[in-house]
Amino acid sequence: MNWLKLATSYDLENLIRNSFSDEVYAIAIFKHSTRCAISTMAKSRLIFSWDFDEKLPIYYLDLIQYRNLSNQIADEFLVEHQSPQLLLIKNGKCIHHASHIGISINDIKQLLELKS
Repeated sequence: MNWLKLATSYDLENLIRNSFSDEVYAIAIFKHSTRCAISTMAKSRLIFSWDFDEKLPIYYLDLIQYRNLSNQIADEFLVEHQSPQLLLIKNGKCIHHASHIGISINDIKQLLELKS
């Protein structure tokens, strides 16, 4: 699993631009609170079960350090802020979001029509 850092508005702009590429299924954003046990559990589950190649890059956002950017993401993609939260971005739009124990690799595969 190769976490990409999401720390600036410029990073977010690049992420959105890259979401239009045919070379990726989508772009994932994982919003994580380093102070929350549930968020830590969700992150661990992702690390354990993430079996996507570079066609589904995943960006990591530290909510404690970059809360303003998290709010910008909520506004940009019209999703309520949650923590932990996983969003899938394709063609500049959020095509899926889940939070807490609702974050599921199988749901992502089903949405992207990938084999388990």
